[in-house]
Amino acid sequence: MPPRGACGYRPRVSAVIELAVNGTLMRGLELNANMHEANATFLREAMTAPVYRLWSIGDRHPAMLRVVSGGRSIALEVWAVPPDGLAKILMHEPPGLCIGKVTLAGGEEVLGVLGEPALCEGQRDITRYGGWRAYLAARQSPSPRDSPRL
Repeated sequence: MPPRGACGYRPRVSAVIELAVNGTLMRGLELNANMHEANATFLREAMTAPVYRLWSIGDRHPAMLRVVSGGRSIALEVWAVPPDGLAKILMHEPPGLCIGKVTLAGGEEVLGVLGEPALCEGQRDITRYGGWRAYLAARQSPSPRDSPRL
């Protein structure tokens, strides 16, 4: 039970944390089992505010960064994660990924998986695809217009 503060006030401890994921943790993808092992529950698909860019890190996973200009809305999923599950998820994330605040299209802020700027240096910018799934789909059946090699 949380300690009581002045005047008997007890801070509210949330039972779950909303976590936005934009890559291999999403349903049906490579690391989605990490979400289930952490007792996370899928809540909804969502879009970010148009202030993010997305990079493919060696075509293994994406990294999303908030930018001052040149951003776009990125597709992601929002999951409910128990607090102890968040640590489990983070421990299995690839190096260079971290947790930060992500602004969704409607203005709501949730915690989400972001990339460190150094991780994105020299990697393929895939922002124009609008999300990791769309990039993977284009990579599976590239046409001259949708080819990820720009």
